[in-house]
Amino acid sequence: MTNSPAAEAARRRTFAIISHPDAGKTTLTENLLLAGGAIRAAGAVRARGENRRTRSDWMKIERERGISVSASVMTFDHDGLMFNLLDTPGHEDFSEDTYRTLTAADAAVMVLDAAKGIEPQTLKLFEVCRLRDIPIVTFINKMDREAQDPFALLDEIASKLALDPAPLFWPAGSGARFRGMLDLRREQFVPFAKKSSDADEGHPEAVAFRGNAIVSYLDAEEQGELEEGAMLVQEAAKPFDPQAFLEGHMTPVFFGSALRHFGVDQLLEGLGAYAPPPKAVPAVKNGEETHVAPGDREVSGFVFKIQANMDPNHRDRVAFLRLTSGRFNRGMKMKVQNTGRQLSVNAPIMFFASDRELAEEAFAGDVIGIPNHGVLRVGDSLSESGTLRFAGLPNFAPEILQRVRVKDPLKAKHLKKALEGLAEEGVTQLFRPVIGADFIVGAVGQLQFEVMADRLANEYQLEVIFEPSPYAEARWLSGERADVEDFQNKHRSAMAVDIDEQPVFLAKTAWEIGYVSERFPKVSLERSKERA
Repeated sequence: MTNSPAAEAARRRTFAIISHPDAGKTTLTENLLLAGGAIRAAGAVRARGENRRTRSDWMKIERERGISVSASVMTFDHDGLMFNLLDTPGHEDFSEDTYRTLTAADAAVMVLDAAKGIEPQTLKLFEVCRLRDIPIVTFINKMDREAQDPFALLDEIASKLALDPAPLFWPAGSGARFRGMLDLRREQFVPFAKKSSDADEGHPEAVAFRGNAIVSYLDAEEQGELEEGAMLVQEAAKPFDPQAFLEGHMTPVFFGSALRHFGVDQLLEGLGAYAPPPKAVPAVKNGEETHVAPGDREVSGFVFKIQANMDPNHRDRVAFLRLTSGRFNRGMKMKVQNTGRQLSVNAPIMFFASDRELAEEAFAGDVIGIPNHGVLRVGDSLSESGTLRFAGLPNFAPEILQRVRVKDPLKAKHLKKALEGLAEEGVTQLFRPVIGADFIVGAVGQLQFEVMADRLANEYQLEVIFEPSPYAEARWLSGERADVEDFQNKHRSAMAVDIDEQPVFLAKTAWEIGYVSERFPKVSLERSKERA
């Protein structure tokens, strides 16, 4: 028999994995799935052969380049808990997708490369976590390669992130000298064996640090070095305080090698023990501010992502819904708050990256997929009554604007539909100028255009050309209706509308934005807009 919604929500651990590209995030994701018993062999990102593909990177372009460009969700049951793992794109060109995915997470695992420490993109993603008060667990990866001094890495976390690092383990060496790590809470040594992640034998069992068996793994000098390091760090670092972690002041630190499946079991155990279950979420109900608790009777949630063509054979379109309360059952009717439309959710999906199965029931903390054709959009709030509205998800002003046209003019109509579909997903932003027929596509970075061209060719059979546009900046307009309309009438040649039909001012330079703002003080030119 299933527990109550509150008890089931307490079993959930919904977390995102964030990192700079190449820190080993996708490999760690694979090995967490392996540790959780969800897969039998982890596919290294650059492994050969179809049977060794990673589960989280399922798009063709991701497999070709060995990078993540789209967030994916993997759900697995382990040790009495239900884990919802959200794998985010590491590449900065997809930071908006990452931001939206983090709105659905209750905790984050920050993966650091032991040789490089905190890199620029890690810092950006960390700021997003801080904005959302998401507690962070740190995993220092690639200890089997030459690494920075672990004390230097902890200092960097403390100085750059203003977080108190609390190591739960301490490494014995790094690179060719890496022998394993000491569990500081249990006084046990966890030995490292240089094997591949799917070798049957795995790593040797932990042994008592002060027992006789330790001599099989460490010589006297290595023992002394490890003991001294452990003693120093325990004196210098604050002891791990679960409450300080939940409040965002402290990060528990784990060490390991994702590629060698070392330290991954301990990380998963730590997530189970310390990562928070779903909490109450602020919302507006019938105009009044309120909080929605996981154990509330009414089923509710919000859409944080749309993904088209996960199954190219069916031209599908799936909305990722993070549940915030109640017991969801297949076949339930739910209403979209901003449109009042009612949906019968007859084929909800539980995800395993691009694999899927029907979800008979789900609870707060779970992410389910709702197949739909354009009914749901990013930022939509769903509930049984249709009266709940959660905070919308932001769109940020793009940094590059380009014109797009299709090589075959007869396919212009198809291009419009395809571009709108990709903009709905948040792959890029789409602006339709009030004057002129060309579409303007906005993106954070060049890689987004490459992904877009790849997907238009593979999923829509459209060969497109991107060309420089005369515009450098896009800003959303806000203010009194009459003032906004006056602004639009005086700048018709520079006006466009976005996917939500909101007015957008396209400027040729940043200077022009400053100039126009001074002339029209009653109209705000916004860098971001809430989608809801």
